[in-house]
Amino acid sequence: MVTTTYQVQGMTCGHCVNSVSTEVGALAGVTDVQVDLASGQVTVTSESPLDTDAVRAAVDEAGYDLVGA
Repeated sequence: MVTTTYQVQGMTCGHCVNSVSTEVGALAGVTDVQVDLASGQVTVTSESPLDTDAVRAAVDEAGYDLVGA
């Protein structure tokens, strides 16, 4: 298992957390997604390392921006 933390910009509420969790959680190999609204950090556990572009696309689909990756 691999755990990676990403910084996401633009989340302001519980709906934001659910949107990001759903989109990132749908990526192949993802087993867990934890979103910390206060810090904007999204911690993803997956079976193998994730492609950053795939994570960026999932976060973008949810309506937010992946920062610094």
